[in-house]
Amino acid sequence: MRRSPNIAPAEFYDRELCPVRNVLSQIGDKWSLLIFAHLRFGSHRFSELLGALPDISQRMLTQTLRKLEREGLVERTVTPTTPPRVDYALTELGQSLIDPLAGLSAWALENRPKIEKARAVFDNRSLQ
Repeated sequence: MRRSPNIAPAEFYDRELCPVRNVLSQIGDKWSLLIFAHLRFGSHRFSELLGALPDISQRMLTQTLRKLEREGLVERTVTPTTPPRVDYALTELGQSLIDPLAGLSAWALENRPKIEKARAVFDNRSLQ
């Protein structure tokens, strides 16, 4: 059976097989992007990140930072004081993601009014 050129291969839908999906699934969530936005200026303590993102729970911040550390995008530094000081910073790999994210952020700012208008049109249509 021949595959239509307009249909993506099954590998595209498998997170483990598709390299783009594999990476984006780990860094494309809102918390990761917001953490990147704060760490682009330098290292921050856990409590600083928690304060900068008031709608994130401590548990979610911990999980997201661990995930980003596992991906090699964030590094965790523990300073042995009482209590221990823990700082997070972008790695070189994490820094390389700043320019693409800045482009995405610029696009979002530029197109937000169009998106909000489209949402309103859709929502009005759905109510009828």
